[in-house]
Amino acid sequence: MTKANNPLSDPARQSQDTRLVHGGTDRSPAGETSEALFLNSGYIYPDSAGAEARFKGDDPGYIYSRFSNPTVEMFQNRMALLEGAEAARGTATGMAAITLALMSQLRAGDHVVAARALFGGCRFVVEDYLPRWGVTSTLVDGRDPANFAAAMMPNTKVIFIETPTNPTLELVDIAAVADIAHAHGAKLVVDNVFATPIWQSPLQLGADLVAYSATKHIDGHGRVMGGVVLGSKELIEGDVHTFIRQTGPSLAPFNAWNLLKGLEGLSLRVRHATATATALSNALADHPRIERVFYPHHKDHPQYELGKRQMRGGSTMLAFEVKGGQEAAFKLADALAIILISNNLGDAKSIITHPTTTTHQRLGEEVRLETGITPGLLRLSVGLEAQEDLLADLLYGLDQT
Repeated sequence: MTKANNPLSDPARQSQDTRLVHGGTDRSPAGETSEALFLNSGYIYPDSAGAEARFKGDDPGYIYSRFSNPTVEMFQNRMALLEGAEAARGTATGMAAITLALMSQLRAGDHVVAARALFGGCRFVVEDYLPRWGVTSTLVDGRDPANFAAAMMPNTKVIFIETPTNPTLELVDIAAVADIAHAHGAKLVVDNVFATPIWQSPLQLGADLVAYSATKHIDGHGRVMGGVVLGSKELIEGDVHTFIRQTGPSLAPFNAWNLLKGLEGLSLRVRHATATATALSNALADHPRIERVFYPHHKDHPQYELGKRQMRGGSTMLAFEVKGGQEAAFKLADALAIILISNNLGDAKSIITHPTTTTHQRLGEEVRLETGITPGLLRLSVGLEAQEDLLADLLYGLDQT
C-alpha cells in the first residue's frame, strides 16, 4: 500500500484542524516543509504556442501574479477547504473582498438590499459608491427577515449582510434571508468576519458568496492585510475572477504566505479567545457600571436562540455599554494596561475600540443611534492573554469611571 491509497490523502476525509495545517499545500520539486513563497510577478513559457495556450485557457498554468500565483493559490485552496466552498479568490484587503463580492454581481440598474447594521466602510460601498455606477440600495433592520422580503424589488440582484454585526453583534438569520434572496432570483453575500469560519458557515446556510477581512482572525497577529471571497466555482471562476483580473485588487504573495501561517493556528486561537470572551461577557453583565453586554451566546442577547442555532461558538468579539457615556468609556479605555486601544480586531492581543469616535464616526449620530452605537459603547476583541488578567484589567478600568 502507498501513501496515495491512504484515505487521509483526501482532504475531504480530514478534520477541520488538519486542513488548516495541510490544506492546499503544493510543494515545489525542492520538497519544502513550509509553503513556498513565490515573489515573482511573471512566468515563462516553454514556447510561443505554450504562451498562446495559457492565454486561451487551454493550459491551466500561471500567466501573471495579478490574477494567479502559486502561494496565493495555496491560500485560496486552503480557505476553500476550510469554508466548504468550491473556490476562493484572495484580495488585497477585506474591503477589497467586500467590494469585489458586490460589484462582481451587479450592473447599472440593479438594486441591493442590505442590513443597516454594517461596518462603516461597507455602508459607504452600499450607500455612496454603488450609486455612482447606477446601483440603488435599500437598508433594512436585519434582525427581522421579513424586512428583507418587504424591500425586494424586481431588479434586486444582491442581499448583503454581516452577522454578527460590527460593533453591536446583532444577528441576521442567514438561512431565512438566503431563502428570500433565492425566491427573488438574487444572490446573498455574507460578511463573516466576526463569527470566523470556525464558528459559522454561511455557505452551508444558503449564502452564495462569503467574504472575510483576512487581516483579522485569519492572520491573527497584526502583520499583513488581505481578504478572501468564497463561493461556487461558477461565481468565483466567473465574474469574481474576471473582476480581479481586470481591475487588480490582488492579494500579494508575501501576504498570502503570512495568511497561510495564520491559518495553521486559527482554530486554537479562536477557540481560546472565544472561551475568554464568553467568561468576560458573563462577568461584565453583572457589573453595576455596565448598562448592557452584547454577546451572541450570552443568555441576555435578544437573539440568543438564533445565535445558538446559527453559530457553533459565541465569537472572540463582544461589546458593552458603560454607564456615563463617552466620558466614562474613555476613562475605562485609558486606564487599561494590557488591552490596547486600536481599531483592528481578531489579533492575538486584546484590543478595545470606541466605535462612535473611530470606526463608525463618519456615519453620523442619527445612524449610529439607530444601529445601537451609543457614546458609551466599547467594542472588545479578545486576544490570547490570560483570562484572569483581562478581567482584572477591565475591572480596574471600570473602577475609574
